[in-house]
Amino acid sequence: MTQGMPGGEIRPAVDADVPVVKAVTDAAYCHYIERIGVVPKPMEADHAANVAAGRVFVIGEPVIGLVVIEARADHLFLDSIAVHPDVHGRGVGRRLLHFVDARARALGLCEVRLYTNAMMWENQRIYPKYGYELVEGRADGPYDRLHYRKRLG
Repeated sequence: MTQGMPGGEIRPAVDADVPVVKAVTDAAYCHYIERIGVVPKPMEADHAANVAAGRVFVIGEPVIGLVVIEARADHLFLDSIAVHPDVHGRGVGRRLLHFVDARARALGLCEVRLYTNAMMWENQRIYPKYGYELVEGRADGPYDRLHYRKRLG
């Protein structure tokens, strides 16, 4: 493990991780409820089904961060990234984003796509720093989403 950076290896989540996957996701997203006026989608996800489908990868013992990804025909979809607020600013999110890139490459996919709520303005600063470009904004029910993509070299 890198000095000063919590985490350890990133590994596939297992059934026993489901409660902590939910807890870390809720901790990472709950402060957005008041701002956006609805519960963020990651908090409503079926975490057990995502884990069972092999879509969730976690970091830390205990778990302090995670990604939910899905391989699609022409890209890897980053459905959710969550880092526990207690470890913000310590490189956990960066490691997870690099893992997503590596996973896409390993699957032979040349692009990663994601969307974020337009009211989660922190993400609008973060994703471009990691090579994501804004593709479009569009409403999806009560959610105002910004869609990003990253083309992998």
